[in-house]
Amino acid sequence: MAEEPSAKHHHAETSDKSSNLVNIHVPGEKREYTTTLKGVELHGNETLEIVCTSVPEKADEVISRLSRKLGDRSRRIVGVGVHYTNEDEPPQMAAVLQLCVDELCLVYHIAAAIKW
Repeated sequence: MAEEPSAKHHHAETSDKSSNLVNIHVPGEKREYTTTLKGVELHGNETLEIVCTSVPEKADEVISRLSRKLGDRSRRIVGVGVHYTNEDEPPQMAAVLQLCVDELCLVYHIAAAIKW
């Protein structure tokens, strides 16, 4: 029997079944990149736009879009995820920041950013 997707375990894939994330893996490497994935299917009934970037200006642009989506809503829900460096000793630093509002998501790869 197939496992049903749950809110805790998202099973997202691009609608064209191609892997656009192949060129994003840059642990320990500093470089600028921005990749936008549109039409990422989530649970077969929702689609997401995901912007993956290491460029601070692009992250600012997407954060502004996220803020506009919230607008004057009386109830504001923002999904947040932070991944930290795997250093053995403190201080650990944020390596990846994820923000989502509705169907728009930002994945900001801080550890790969050339400038801050």
